[in-house]
Parts: sequence; C-alpha cells; structure tokens
Amino acid sequence: MEQIEHKYVEVRGLKLHVAELGTGPKAVLFLHGFPEIWYSWRHQIVAAAAAGYRAIAFDFRGYGLSQHPPELEKASFFDLVADVIGVMDSLAISKAFLVGKDFGDSPAFLVVGLHPERVSGVITLGIPFMPPGVSVIPFYLLPKGLYLFWWQEAGRAEADFGRFDVKTVIRNIYMLFCGSELQVASTDDQDLGLG
Repeated sequence: MEQIEHKYVEVRGLKLHVAELGTGPKAVLFLHGFPEIWYSWRHQIVAAAAAGYRAIAFDFRGYGLSQHPPELEKASFFDLVADVIGVMDSLAISKAFLVGKDFGDSPAFLVVGLHPERVSGVITLGIPFMPPGVSVIPFYLLPKGLYLFWWQEAGRAEADFGRFDVKTVIRNIYMLFCGSELQVASTDDQDLGLG
C-alpha cells in the first residue's frame, strides 16, 4: 500500500485528503461508506491501477484526514456532490467511473443525476437507487432504535463515541456490524452497544 500517493486538495474552502494510484487515461473514483475512510478501498485502488486506471479515493468532509465544515448542521448530500466534482476538478479529471458503498452511494447517484457529463459509469454497493422525493423505503416500518436513526438524534453520536478513543470506537463499530443482524437499540438503552 506504500505506493499509494497521498495529498490534499482544497475544495470549497476545505482541505480534503486524497489517496491516488495509477496514471491511466480513465479514472475511477471510490466513495466510502460510514464509518469508513479512503482506506476501505485500498485493495480496490491497487487492483484498478494495475488494470490501467487512475484510481482515487478521498475522505469525505469531516472524515479521516479531511477537514470538517465549520457548520456541520448545515451540511447536506449536495455538499458531498460538490466535493466529488471539486476533487475531480482539482485532479483535472473531466469524467470518471464512480464506485460508492453505503453512505457513498447517495453522492454517487446525485452526481450522476446532476452532472451526467462527468460520469463514465456508476457502481454502488449496499444501497439501491432511490429517487428524490417520496421515499421508496417505508422508514416508519423500521425499528426506532436502528443505527440509521439512533445517531441522527442530536447529541447521541457524541455521547456514544465520546466515551472512547477513535481506535476503540472504530473497532467496536466494526465488531458491532460484522454480524448478520441489524443493530437496534431498545428504547431503554443509553447507547447502541459500543462499550
């Protein structure tokens, strides 16, 4: 992995960490999920570069080594779309294949919809395409303690994550989600089981 080049690009006033390998004429941009960073694509970066592609993964704003926006509460998926286009512009990439996983799927789909001229193709893992507007997923049928909702409540993620160092939080999240069952907290729980 030491051959992967690391650098920072400035996009919309934030320094975003970029990992890159390969010099092919076609580019592949990998978009990580939650709670991941560029590193979750390290093997795919090496494989894509070996196949002749310019392979890139970056840490989304507020993740890994990228800066977080000053007003987190105002951030949206459209900021992530602008970041994808900004990273492409900073690296002089006019068109790329987008590969998204989990959290990275939504920005990939939005880039395709808003900037189709910048996309050679899209691959997503874990989340199907959902058109904007009325959700095709009946969220009201999902348990209230599901992690998707659990950490959206103000202060909950900070309470869960703030009790441990970063390495412990990441390890515990991966252990928590490595099983086949959805992680759901009961209404009496004070955390989702990180500790």
